[in-house]
Amino acid sequence: MSSCARKGAAGHGKTAHIAIDPVTRIEGHLKAEVTVEGGKVVDAKLSGGMYRGFETILRGRDPRDSSQIVQRICGVCPTAHATASVMAQDAAMGTKITTNGRITRNLILGANYLQSHILHFYHLAAQDFVQGPDSAPFVPRYKNSDLLTDRNKGLAAVNAAAVDQYVEALDVRQICHEMVAMFGGKMPHAQGLVAGGASEIPTKDRLIEYAARFDKVKEFVVNKYLPVVYTVGSQYKDLFAVGQGHRACIAYGVFPLNDEMTKFMMKSGVYYGGKDHALDPSKIHEDVKYSWFDDSTTGLHYTKGQTKPTPHKEGAYSFVKAPRYDGVACEVGPLARMWVENPPLSPIGQKALKEHFGLNAKNFRDLGEDAAFSLMGRHVARAEETWYMLSFIDQWLKEVKPGEETYVKPEIPASGEGTGFTEAPRGSLLHFLKIEDGKIDNYQVVSATL
Repeated sequence: MSSCARKGAAGHGKTAHIAIDPVTRIEGHLKAEVTVEGGKVVDAKLSGGMYRGFETILRGRDPRDSSQIVQRICGVCPTAHATASVMAQDAAMGTKITTNGRITRNLILGANYLQSHILHFYHLAAQDFVQGPDSAPFVPRYKNSDLLTDRNKGLAAVNAAAVDQYVEALDVRQICHEMVAMFGGKMPHAQGLVAGGASEIPTKDRLIEYAARFDKVKEFVVNKYLPVVYTVGSQYKDLFAVGQGHRACIAYGVFPLNDEMTKFMMKSGVYYGGKDHALDPSKIHEDVKYSWFDDSTTGLHYTKGQTKPTPHKEGAYSFVKAPRYDGVACEVGPLARMWVENPPLSPIGQKALKEHFGLNAKNFRDLGEDAAFSLMGRHVARAEETWYMLSFIDQWLKEVKPGEETYVKPEIPASGEGTGFTEAPRGSLLHFLKIEDGKIDNYQVVSATL
């Protein structure tokens, strides 16, 4: 449940302060505060009100514990945190994983991606755009808004199918969880992602089971998820012109395609100031000027980062740190990955963009900055990334070798350090691990969101 507190009226010449705490439909403890004067927003704050302290919890532990503990950071993308953690461990321990280990990790994380993207649209966002029946979870709904009145004349078919697709998406998400569990042991908090690769050796039977479930997910994505995003977008064309922000984004690269970890399904890169830049990890820092952390830790490179909570710090309003790349605040997530990679669009997307917007778009950047970085552009990016993944998962199922080893036993050094760069479904994620005397001396997480 979330609560909304309002002080004053927001009419002409008047001031109102609105607070929503917590903001629902996200993972994390978020509070939103807005001050309105004369009908316009003059101040806004987003704050994270919970101190998690996982970096502190991990100090002094066996490095191999970290991949299990950090999955509790997020209930939506625990596999991404495990992936970043085991990659950091591999780097710190000098472990080179097997081809089967790499592919098995991709199959685990890939299934979680599919689940997360479907969750985001159907169960977190779709109710803003379509009108279901007069029953939960479709009520209460906005009143006196064209969002669910005039526009819905063009969404009659979508509205009629809203309940069926909403429920079917729940079933599809369960199937995705089962896919994770086949090689991860369970979901959430998969135990199969470990330093040195993956603990489960894929068998023919297990791969057949995974593939059968994947076929069901693929059918849903191609025949329902992707088409409905474009149908909704066709009725909300104005939302392709708002929400662009400052058009800066970053991606760390995800789903390695070779054992050297130099080629990825979604490559790394940075875009800001209208230009593309190669990712330079030395430019990643965290600012805590307005966060409840000691000022001595602000602006530090993540390898030097410290977690020193200061809950009564004057001028601070959040437990969320502010990552920066070369001083720039960068957007992360499906939009960032799609913009950096610029992959081909689905046939469904190409046809819809031509029909509804007059765009001859073959690749994602053909949408142009205005549309791509918009509110609806982000939904298109997530749906198109989901479609783009399908052929890669198909290929990984062909490449994996049943019965071959997925694990290389790591040797814990007396001292060492390493960073795991990956992408959670909702954005860039890195874990840094420093080992001293065979134990964790420092652990830092630079997260995509709360």
